[in-house]
Amino acid sequence: MATPGDATPIPSGLLDLADRSASPAAVRVALARLHESVPDALDDSARDEPLAHSLVAVLAASRSLTRLIEARPLDSLATLATNGIRIEPPATSPEELVGWRNLEFLRIAARDLTGIDSLDTVGANLAALGRDVLDVACQLTGEDETSIAVIGMGKLGGNELNYSSDIDVMFVGEGSRQALDRRARAIMDIARKCFRVDANLRPEGRDGPLVRTVESYEAYWDRWAEPWEFQALLKARPVAGDLALGERWFEAAQRWLWARPFDAEALRSLRAMKARTEAEVARKGLGNRELKLGPGGIRDIEFTVQLLQLVHGHLDPDLRGATTLTMLDELADAGYVDHSDASKMASAYRELRTVEHRLQLVDEQQVHTLPTDAVALDHLARVMGRRDEPRGTAAEQLERELHLIQTTVRGIHERVYFRPLLEAFARATTDGAPISAEATEVRLAAFGFIDARRTAAALGELTRGLNRSSRLMQQMLPLLLDWLSLSPDPDLGLLLIRNLLTGPRQSRQIAETFRESPAAAQSLCTIAGTSRLLGDIIAANPDLVARLPLPEQLATKDLNGLVATATASMELRDGPSEQQASLRRWQQRNLLGIAARDLFDHADVEQVGRDLTTLAEATIESALQSLEPQIPFAVIGLGRFGAAELAYGSDLDVIFVHQGSSADDIDEARRLAKSLMRMIGGSTPAARLYEIDCDLRPEGKNGPLSRGIDSYAIYWREHALTWERQAMTRARVVAGNRTLGDELLDEIEPWVWGPGLSAEAIRDIRRMKARIEAERIPMGEDPDFHLKLGRGSLSDIEFTVQMLQLQYDVKATGTIDGLRALAQSDVLDPEDAAILDEAYEFCERVRNRWFLVNSAPSDSMPTQPESALWLARSLDTEPGALREHYRRVTRRSRSVVERVFYGLPAKS
Repeated sequence: MATPGDATPIPSGLLDLADRSASPAAVRVALARLHESVPDALDDSARDEPLAHSLVAVLAASRSLTRLIEARPLDSLATLATNGIRIEPPATSPEELVGWRNLEFLRIAARDLTGIDSLDTVGANLAALGRDVLDVACQLTGEDETSIAVIGMGKLGGNELNYSSDIDVMFVGEGSRQALDRRARAIMDIARKCFRVDANLRPEGRDGPLVRTVESYEAYWDRWAEPWEFQALLKARPVAGDLALGERWFEAAQRWLWARPFDAEALRSLRAMKARTEAEVARKGLGNRELKLGPGGIRDIEFTVQLLQLVHGHLDPDLRGATTLTMLDELADAGYVDHSDASKMASAYRELRTVEHRLQLVDEQQVHTLPTDAVALDHLARVMGRRDEPRGTAAEQLERELHLIQTTVRGIHERVYFRPLLEAFARATTDGAPISAEATEVRLAAFGFIDARRTAAALGELTRGLNRSSRLMQQMLPLLLDWLSLSPDPDLGLLLIRNLLTGPRQSRQIAETFRESPAAAQSLCTIAGTSRLLGDIIAANPDLVARLPLPEQLATKDLNGLVATATASMELRDGPSEQQASLRRWQQRNLLGIAARDLFDHADVEQVGRDLTTLAEATIESALQSLEPQIPFAVIGLGRFGAAELAYGSDLDVIFVHQGSSADDIDEARRLAKSLMRMIGGSTPAARLYEIDCDLRPEGKNGPLSRGIDSYAIYWREHALTWERQAMTRARVVAGNRTLGDELLDEIEPWVWGPGLSAEAIRDIRRMKARIEAERIPMGEDPDFHLKLGRGSLSDIEFTVQMLQLQYDVKATGTIDGLRALAQSDVLDPEDAAILDEAYEFCERVRNRWFLVNSAPSDSMPTQPESALWLARSLDTEPGALREHYRRVTRRSRSVVERVFYGLPAKS
């Protein structure tokens, strides 16, 4: 027998295999080491062709397995020589278990790398390895007074484990809680010598008990479980320990999982979680390198399968399996997924998972991203069987193939939920529909489309005819339905899009836009499913659809730019009626841009308020210019208009000032004021641009519409009340003769800002606020969730800020600016200012969004469940969570208001 020091050469057959392998240099180094330690065994391996191929394949693919072979050469070579035989795990000690695990892992990898086993089999073999480790751990920790079962989750439960997957587990047990907890930890301690073991999918995660009874699990599922936890139960299976107890747990889990349909809100929450994960991938700049979580990756396929299981599984028991590829086949056979789509997804899944396996085999690390290092990427491509060719290097070929796979998978993922439904609608009068009417209604409802018959009618109209645009729409419809399903009200969105595409001219224009910009189509679906008001604006201005995905094209111009475009539009029209109609269309087009930026989170609350204010200023300025004033005339904005904090539903509070005291001057001022109010307010509600309100002028409705500066000065000096002084804190010139307007503001400045507030004036403001709270909430609006007049909401904060500004002479344009100025002036504690600011911005954002969703003004959160749901969806939350958020911020705000505004002692 040769000794380790013999200089006999490495068998040439092995060297030939090494040179043709994915990593010739690394294999040669490993063979040399083996030749030094076990030359005879290596010579024997060279004569056993399957063994030689297995050895070289493993050495070329995996550094960690190379270290194992070098550390235990004889055992490793014996395992590779008999890799068709699976040895049962030893239940003697943790150390023996670890040794067995390593050799079994080697056996599985060798069969995989040499093409003996398919991906499906490899995943099942790895899962069996995980189950065996857990079962032995249970045996080694057995205690008479406890009964415990291990529940496999994720890929372990799905029988499709990766080489470096976590072993996700939960525990169910009977017996002393302390003993169960001790035993579960002991099981994990042993298993962690072989795998990463994670028990954080259990109820309440790390904060929850490690082991629960079946009854405790059921109580949790009944009251607390989130949709993602039910999704996780799809793959939950008993894998070790007391299997009878595990089966009892499994039967209970299946009852809770399938007892009722998976509703639209639950589905939406799962899709939102996935979207957040993809956004995080994008934020990290991983893009197509991320094989698992990126667009077109493994998760797209798994998620598609799981969602369709959740949607249809309560009616179809055949869809309740745990293995992705098995369920994909079942979905296709039952007509829930198009066969061609299913075949492409299955092929892509196998390829992506294989690449993932090869990445993980290198060092047994949890890796899902393609390497950026050129050498590592080349090695991966070669392990995958690619070699340099004229069409590209091995790495280039692999990257192209993966990009094609990811593009294909993403395209299917975006269409797969609705393509079979469209086929079902198309074949509704035949027996050949791929999916039953009941299953069609179930899927539509799960994705938010409540009226299946109306949906079918709308889709029929959208695809009727054989012209070019209708053929494009047939191709686009699965995507449109998918995008609509993510909007707050999919039924509304489908109705508006159908109406938008009814006219042949509009249909062609929109279809061309969709073809050139799918992002525009997606943005349109979001808007159409959010707001009837905005949908109607788009229907009247279909050219705006192309701008929707482009924030820079939606941005509001500055005041001069807006006035220029508005006046240019009006100059093309004759007569006040046509000019008013032109101005209204111009205003609506610009309003759409503001609202779209708001909906797509391109503008915060402050920016929306500023943009709405600038639009209103430009509207009034353009209207006033069209009236061709014959005297200096200015418009002063008050309230939110003057504060530059308009909301979508805000009135425009204004007063008018003119120069001149002759009868002709007064008549001209009256003409301008009345004509301006008529042009802005409209002759009918349909023609209205804004609700314009002049009631804050001296003497209210009994006073003249416009006054000269001297008349204002006399009134304010001799007759004005405290509330009128408070109103003027927001006075600002918004249109007309700026010099004249500034003169008026200069005249009143000493009266508004100079003297502070007397004790009586403070009492006046407080009494007015208390009267508003008691009297002004309209019938039918919820006082407990009123965004404007509720305790701690907008009105509370506005009154507090205005009183403090007057009391301490702190000038600022609006409420948010006022809070900042008061904090910077040490009038208001910064923490109190932050609390008020948070409540103000929350209430303002919700009120703005409710206006868009409701397509009409309303100052309280909706009480009708359906409306509350649409509003919450638009804000990416749930109705209960939205109300709880309101309670939290307004409760804190009210405590500050009571202390700072009302002077009440702080609550302990």
